[in-house]
Amino acid sequence: MRKIGTILTLLVLLASCGSQPKKMMLQGFVQGSTYSITYYDEQGRNFQKEIDSIFHAVDLSVNLWVDSSVISKVNRNEEVELDEIFIDNFNIAQEAARLSDGSFDPTISPLVAAWGFGAKNGERITENGELIDSLLQLVDYRKVRIEEGKVVKENPAIMLDFNAIAQGYTTDLVSALLDSKSVDSYIVDIGGEVFARGTKPGGKRWVVGIEKPAADWDSERVVQQRVELQDKGIVTSGSYRKYVERDGKRYSHCIDPSTGYPVEHNLLSATVIAENATWADALASICMVMGMERSLELINGMDGVEAYYIFVNENNELETFATDGFVLLDQ
Repeated sequence: MRKIGTILTLLVLLASCGSQPKKMMLQGFVQGSTYSITYYDEQGRNFQKEIDSIFHAVDLSVNLWVDSSVISKVNRNEEVELDEIFIDNFNIAQEAARLSDGSFDPTISPLVAAWGFGAKNGERITENGELIDSLLQLVDYRKVRIEEGKVVKENPAIMLDFNAIAQGYTTDLVSALLDSKSVDSYIVDIGGEVFARGTKPGGKRWVVGIEKPAADWDSERVVQQRVELQDKGIVTSGSYRKYVERDGKRYSHCIDPSTGYPVEHNLLSATVIAENATWADALASICMVMGMERSLELINGMDGVEAYYIFVNENNELETFATDGFVLLDQ
């Protein structure tokens, strides 16, 4: 599943430790990105098969690039039995939409496709905005609901997109698996959506790097800051690697559901720490749509949530701002 809602910006910094308990590392490619899972287990158990099963289940439920997935069938208005993963993502997405007053909207799929970021791109955006105006009629989270195990749409052309939370949700599913196996020291990174449990042997916390905004999508990844993480999720969303270029102008993948157009403000990236990776994922996306000032009001009103912003100031220089509880390590 190719990530739409967020840029893959977290570089996990792993330090080698002693031989007991055994350090296990699982790495690979999933959902259009890479994953890295590191955990310490006295029995040295390998959970690759169970984790692969989670990846497969998520793909079959909410992956827009899988034609036979539940969400693909829902978008085509086919008869399909909703599974727990789909219902969870739907409910979380609806809650995020209500919390952000629509800055997060799971019905944004037609706009995502039209701008060239979807699994199956639609028409190109026209200069006069007629296509945008027509597609905006399909974007409203209040026009879709679940009743008696079925998705009910006010307009059958409405389509869902959970990409802004699906990788964070997958990270949390893998974390829940490790918790169920009594693994109390691990870090899970799926496409930059990260959750860390406990500390490493010896008591040191996990350390995560926050990427410095890059000039282009293929620029070298450079760490801007580092932060310790324990029993929390962390996700960065940014506007600098996922974009399209038209007539010499770049358009961010961060689309404002209220206007139908990519956002244009001075915020380059937002990193959010929350109780789990799913909500860190959703809130990071919300920050990028709202911008720093508006999203700060939201973040500051939430318990257990912290944010770190990288933006361009009036002198066209990079500047940063962190909420009080977002503690950065010294460089």
